[in-house]
This record gives sequence, C-alpha cells and structure tokens, in this order.
Amino acid sequence: MGNSATTDVVSNNREWWKEAVFYQIYPRSFNDSDGDGVGDIPGIIEKVAYLDELGVDAVWLNPVYKSPQADNGYDISDYRAVNPEYGSMEDWSRLLEELHDRDIRLIMDLVVNHSSDQHVWFRESRASTDEYADYYYWRSGDSGYPNNWESYFDTPAWSYDEKREEYYLHLFTAEQPDLNWRNPDVRAEVFDIVDWWLDHGIDGFRLDVINVISKAVGLPDGDPDAEHVGTEHFINGPDLHDYLNELSGEGFGEYRDEVVSIGECSNIDPETALDVTGRESDGIDMTIFFEHVELDREEGWQHREWDLTELKSVMADWQAAVEEGAWVSLYHSNHDQPRGLSRFGDPDQFRYESATMLATWLHGHKGSPFVYQGEEIGMSNVTFESPSDLDDIWAQNHWENEREAGKSFEEVRGEFERFGRDNSRTPVQWSDEEYAGFSTSEPWLGVGDDYEEVNVEADRASDRSVFEFYSELIELRSGNGLLSYGGFEMVRPEDSSVYAYRRRHDSVDHEYLFVCNFTGDTESFELPDTVEYETAEPVLANLNKLAADPAAVELRPYEAIVYELS
Repeated sequence: MGNSATTDVVSNNREWWKEAVFYQIYPRSFNDSDGDGVGDIPGIIEKVAYLDELGVDAVWLNPVYKSPQADNGYDISDYRAVNPEYGSMEDWSRLLEELHDRDIRLIMDLVVNHSSDQHVWFRESRASTDEYADYYYWRSGDSGYPNNWESYFDTPAWSYDEKREEYYLHLFTAEQPDLNWRNPDVRAEVFDIVDWWLDHGIDGFRLDVINVISKAVGLPDGDPDAEHVGTEHFINGPDLHDYLNELSGEGFGEYRDEVVSIGECSNIDPETALDVTGRESDGIDMTIFFEHVELDREEGWQHREWDLTELKSVMADWQAAVEEGAWVSLYHSNHDQPRGLSRFGDPDQFRYESATMLATWLHGHKGSPFVYQGEEIGMSNVTFESPSDLDDIWAQNHWENEREAGKSFEEVRGEFERFGRDNSRTPVQWSDEEYAGFSTSEPWLGVGDDYEEVNVEADRASDRSVFEFYSELIELRSGNGLLSYGGFEMVRPEDSSVYAYRRRHDSVDHEYLFVCNFTGDTESFELPDTVEYETAEPVLANLNKLAADPAAVELRPYEAIVYELS
C-alpha cells in the first residue's frame, strides 16, 4: 500500500489526532434501531463494526444531549443527560465501550456559546433569579432592538421576553440564547461540564462556534453593510484568548495532553487559526475552516462560479498555516454543508469517479481527514418539492424572507437544493428496502430519491465500491508519518483542471505525488522539470489505471492517482 514512511518521519509534535481519520455521525439520521423514524444511539452501536471495517480512528458525534430539538440538538437543555429520542446514558456508555474495544475514539460535540431556552439557567434568568440573572445577555429596548445585530439564521439577533420584559441575545435561533461568558459563574459551569464528560472517558470535544463566545463590552451597533451585521463585535472578541486558556486549564485540566479539542470558528482565517491553536491561546488543537466550501456562494444563498485555481489558493494558504503550527480538519461535507459530491463532483454521470477523486484529493493534504456519514458510499444532494420538505430552521427562515419578498418556491427552490443543510441530513441509505433500510417507519426527514441504487449494500457489492476505495485510502494514511507530518507543495497551481501536489520530508528518500482531475473531461497533465525522481510507483488509483510514469499522463474524467516517487 505504499506506507513505507510509517516510521521514517520523526515529528517533535506527534499527536494521535494528527494521525487519525475521523468519522462524523449525525445521530438523528444515522441508523434507527427502534423504528420510530429517528436515529438513535443503539442504532449507532449496531453499525460500529461497519465503522471498524471502514478503518476510521475516531468518531465525532453530533449532539445527543437532552434538547427540545429547535436546532436538531444544538439547543441543549441538559448537558449531563441524553435526549430520550436517542436513548439513555446507559446506551451512550455502551457505545463508548464498543468503540473503545475497537480502538476507535469518541469525540463529543459541545455547544457552549448558547444553551436552549428550556435550560434551567435560562428559565431562572428570565425570572431574574439573583444567581442566574446575568447568565445571558439581557438589554432593555424601549425604542426597539438593543442594536442592529443579525443572527446567522437571517433574523434579528434579539428577542423580547415578556416575563423579564427585556430583550435577550441569540446569534442563532430565538430558542438558543447566548451564554454570557463575561460572568465567571457561567465559565465555571462550562468547565465543570467539560470535566464531567472527560471523567466519563471521552477522547475530546468538537467545540461549536467557539470563537463567538466573547462579545464586545457594551454590545455596540454592528456594521449595517456587513453580510452578518455585528460580526466585528462578536467574532474573535476581546476576551476570546483568555476564555480559551481558562477552558484549557480549568476545563480540560489533567486531561489536556490526552484529548483533542476541535474548534469550529466562524469566519476564521489562517492567521486566526494560528492564534487559537497556540500562538495566543491553547484551548484549541485543531480548527474547522470554511473558505473552501464558500467558494461557490456569496451573500448567503446566492451561487457564484468558481475556478479550481481559487480552491488551490485557499488550500495552499491553509497548508502554509499548518506548516507554521496550526492544525486543521480536512472535509468537504458535514451536517452544516450540502453534500461535497454535488458541490465539487458530478453524481449524475460520474458518481463513483468523482466521489473517490474527491476523497483522494482531500485525504492527501496535511491535517486530519473527516468523513461525513454517507460520503463513503457517494450520497449526494436531494430534491425539495415544496416548503414542507424543509426541516432546517435556517432554510425555513430564508424561505419565509423570500416568500415575503414575493417569490414563489419554484423561483428559489434551486437555492435549497444547492446549499440547504437538509441535503446532508437525510438518512443514511443502508439498503434498497423501504426508507433506505434506515428505519422501519417513515423517517423524520425524507430519504434521498436515489436510495434504491445508492446505498451501502449496493456499493459494497459493486465492482467499483466507493466504500472499499475509502477503506484503501484510510489504510494508506494509517501510521504513515509522511502523510501526517510531511511538507506540502502545490504542483502547477495555475492548472484549472488538475489538482496536483507533493508530500515530502527531508528525512526520507521518497515522496508522494497526488494527481486529481477535477473535470468530467479527459485532461493532460505534465509534471514540471523541478520534480525529480528515479522511480514512480502508483500506489492507489480510483480507476485502476496505474500509469507507470507521471511525467506526462492522460487523466480520464475525475481520475485520481497517488504515486510514490523515489
């Protein structure tokens, strides 16, 4: 498999999470064990062997805490309990044990910028109870909203509470009031929650929108011309690094060197990533960035054309940050994005080819690859026949705004089918049985139209299995020091059809060359003279065409080849 670099590359900063491949599970849509149409923890347990066969090293589990589900679990009403729809703490403990028995780590998704409005903290705060009065951001608004900030979900960021007779801040839905991190009691509560879960044996956290926890003192007005009004006052706020350092010392505490903290950071750039992963604070080990999945959109829901050279530029900047000391998650799909296969590939004509090419392209970069459920069988975006098909609160808000502007659903339907988060939240397609084998009853969200052809059983039985290719790719990375810690160099950055790059390290006498055709046409590729080698061994290819010499190669549509050069 070409992973002869296993012990050749010595790094002074070796960490298990830098060498791991993560698998993201959106529990509501993964597997339903009890037939109620909603995925659950026992359903995940049923598929642990599947994850083990795929070869992943860790699972990122989206929120399973007790929640009213206003935002599908990102509105937490009890941080120390499992939502009954998903099971019990006993089920969760069994999941942890099943994963650990197979050397798969478990990463919990922690949401501490905001809570649910059903959390006891908010109920007491809106009642002005002394202990909790300042747990959230409350402001009077005699003449209207306290300021002109907008939420990320296309609504004002303030809602009026009749009981307290004041406005409260929520950067997301009205059911997700923002916690006031300036209150030391709030921070102590958060750190205690972190410690509680670490004591239960988990291997780290994915920290939701963690760089918006510090708001500007006084909560001033925002910039009326900005995309999200107010972001300059609540993204990377004045106390962010102090809060992250406290989280590291008082939250992670004795576990700090054993676990991983993955920070989802809004509007993050490479310099900020360096700051939050050690240069200014050390509460985050790895950042989730967004620039590569924003190339095709502008002004929220509007599409823009993009060029492969733009993607190369974005990724090169982030790879440079990793070289300087930051670390990143590598992904093209997750629960907040449409399916990467529909965004970067062609699921209609070249599903297998583009699914496996995208995996090859992504996994060869320096960082930690993340596989989002269903990606490993080539799941793609879905269709929406009417507004009733929209579950995502952001999509519902956008439709309401468009409807009020006089547009019909047919006029804007394409926006939801291109960018809607529901695209990635449809149930995993396990078989061609009714409801895609996800459940024995109608699921909470409709299954994809193509489930009879695109499903785990069909893919595993195919001569060209996306799953099997993912498994080979993950095996290639496993224990491969060169791919985990070697340097990155873009090859022919001006090429608008073929994405090629080198992975090498001074301590070894060989390197890897990744060559990926991003188009549905046959493309010619020639290596520049600066790439010198004596032998070229193809170690992985998605179309089983192991070209002997990469100097000049004809690449078929969405073809991907990995060479070992020496």
